[in-house]
Amino acid sequence: MEIQNQESISAAAKIIVQSRYTIALVGAGLSVGSGIPTFRGAGGLWTKLGEPSNNGYENFLADPKAWWDQNLNAKIDPERTKFREAIEKAKPNPGHLALVDLEKICVLKHQITQNIDNLHYVAGSKKITEIHGNRTKLRCVGCDMRWHRDEFDRITLDWKQTLPPKCNTCFGIVKPDTVMFGEPIPLSTLNTCVDETRLSDCILVIGTSATVYPAAGFPREVLSSGGKIIEINPEETPISQTATESIKGPTEDSLPKLVTEIKRIIGDDPTT
Repeated sequence: MEIQNQESISAAAKIIVQSRYTIALVGAGLSVGSGIPTFRGAGGLWTKLGEPSNNGYENFLADPKAWWDQNLNAKIDPERTKFREAIEKAKPNPGHLALVDLEKICVLKHQITQNIDNLHYVAGSKKITEIHGNRTKLRCVGCDMRWHRDEFDRITLDWKQTLPPKCNTCFGIVKPDTVMFGEPIPLSTLNTCVDETRLSDCILVIGTSATVYPAAGFPREVLSSGGKIIEINPEETPISQTATESIKGPTEDSLPKLVTEIKRIIGDDPTT
């Protein structure tokens, strides 16, 4: 298995180096190495609680005050509180840092991440689109203005005492930046993802089964345009059948090895 995986890493590295515009689609599997369970995998939040209702956003809009009252009460939902605490404690793992390396050497042009944990930015990545939002931010449903939670605290003094919080620009309702079930992806975010996908002739599908749309459509769009899919995932997924190369194993182990091989090929490896 190790020999086969190294062959896949070598083949994938050659494809990436020869590609004109490589992007990545990143899922929850990347953050497992940081101690954050996946939503649907073993020990995942939805595995324990069941899939959330598809009208979550509709419920929020119907009574945002009640939603905020419940969201800010850590005792109401212990499993969600435990999940949030895991994210609070998490640090970037070697997989995140490998993606930073690929960006620095201009091999990776953009990342579309389904993760909300902010670890890409903490690691040092710059060119990122967070298709499902960022848990450290808040967003106005009226004008799409975004704030870091701490920044919003400074602007509105003690917003948690007056719920739901309101936008200081358009006075719209403010919600977490993370995209709720049943909530449309913000148009500007979706447009960036579509634009980057159209530019791409190689997409790395990292730590995701790529079954949840619209993100699931991006690898298929690259493939239909004649591009290559490189999958990096410990398990077989639906995307494995169409991937040009599929690298098995934890992403925090596979991605650094892929970076090392890419640097060796382009002559940017200080150990050679």
